[in-house]
Amino acid sequence: MASKQPTTHMLLPLQADLSHSPRELWPTMYDLPSEYPGDSGVPDEFHIHQSQLLRETFQPPAYMPDRFFSAIDLNLYYTLRHPLWYKRPDWFAALGVPRQHPDDGLRLSYVTWQESAAPYLVVELLSPGTEREDLGRTTQEDEDTPPTKWMVYEQILQIPYYVLFSRYTDEVRYFALTEGVYRELHPPAQRLWLPEAGLGLGRWFGTFEGLTRQWLRCYDADGAWILTPYERERLRAEQARQDATQERLRTAQAHQEAQQARQEAQRLAARLRAFGIDPAETADHS
Repeated sequence: MASKQPTTHMLLPLQADLSHSPRELWPTMYDLPSEYPGDSGVPDEFHIHQSQLLRETFQPPAYMPDRFFSAIDLNLYYTLRHPLWYKRPDWFAALGVPRQHPDDGLRLSYVTWQESAAPYLVVELLSPGTEREDLGRTTQEDEDTPPTKWMVYEQILQIPYYVLFSRYTDEVRYFALTEGVYRELHPPAQRLWLPEAGLGLGRWFGTFEGLTRQWLRCYDADGAWILTPYERERLRAEQARQDATQERLRTAQAHQEAQQARQEAQRLAARLRAFGIDPAETADHS
C-alpha cells in the first residue's frame, strides 16, 4: 500500500483539544513524520547490534509471534494534544498488539492512540549525549515544550519496565513502575524476570555479530539464554553433523561386526574340516 500524504487535519491538535474529537480525525502514522531532516539521532554500531540482539531474543512464549511487536529506533508518538511530539527509544516491545500494522504491515512509527497497547518494555542504551535525559536528570522547560523521556515513559505512557544499559561501564539498571512511579530494582545476578512476557532480561558475555563483550539479551523460564535465529541454525547444523557422524559410526560398526562374524564363520569351518567334517553338509542338516 502506498504511503499516504499528510492531511490537513494533523494541524488541528495544535489549536484545539482533541480528547473528544471523532477517531477518524485523529492523525495516523501516515500523517506524522517518521523522521526529520537533519535529525541527529543516528544509532552507532553498538546501538544497532545491541538492539538487534534484543529483537531477536525477545520471544515471549505467552504470545503468538503475530501478537507482539518490538522495534529499533522507531518514533513513538504519545499524545494527541501535541501529535508531533515523539520519543525514539533505542528498543522497545509491546505485548498483545498485532505484529503487522493493519494497513500495510510495516509501521512507519508507533502511534499509541492507534495501537491496542502502549509499550511494555523500553531499553535505552546510554551515551554521553543522552545520558542525562535517559536517567531522568532533565526537566521539562515549560508546558509548550515536550516533556522529558522519563516523564513520557513513567507518567504519560506508564510503561511497566524501563531498562538502561551502558556500553562504557557494562552497568544495567532496571526500573519498574510501582504506584505510578519508577523504582529501581536490584534483581539477583542482574537478571530481571518479566512475568507478563514469560521471559527475562539479563547481562550476557559472549559473541554477537563478531563482537565479544557484555550484551543484554533475553532468557527463558529455565534460565537459558534464548537463541538467535543464527544460533538456532548453527545448533541445527551441529546436531545434523553429529547425527551424520553417529550414523557413519553405526554403519562402520555394523560393517566391522559383519566382518568379524564372517571371520568367525571361516575359523569354525576350518576347524570342522580339520576333523573331516564338511561345513556345507553340516549346514544342510541343520
